[in-house]
Amino acid sequence: MKNIFQKAAIILTLGLVMGISAVTFAQPGPPPPPADHGTDGNASPGGTAPVGSGLAILLSLGAAYGSKKIYDARKRLEE
Repeated sequence: MKNIFQKAAIILTLGLVMGISAVTFAQPGPPPPPADHGTDGNASPGGTAPVGSGLAILLSLGAAYGSKKIYDARKRLEE
């Protein structure tokens, strides 16, 4: 019985390795952007998306969550 499990494990491992290696071959890169892409040369496709306000919201929510966790931990220690 142990011999069957060893053979099955070896076959499964080899199959996974071969399957993963076949999938992970490099794909061709994206096509170049069109000639009229961007006004001042070749601009990034994202354009000028506002990132600052979203980052501030994420940081403030993270700080609030961390402070709540600290408050709960201190409250639990006092009990």
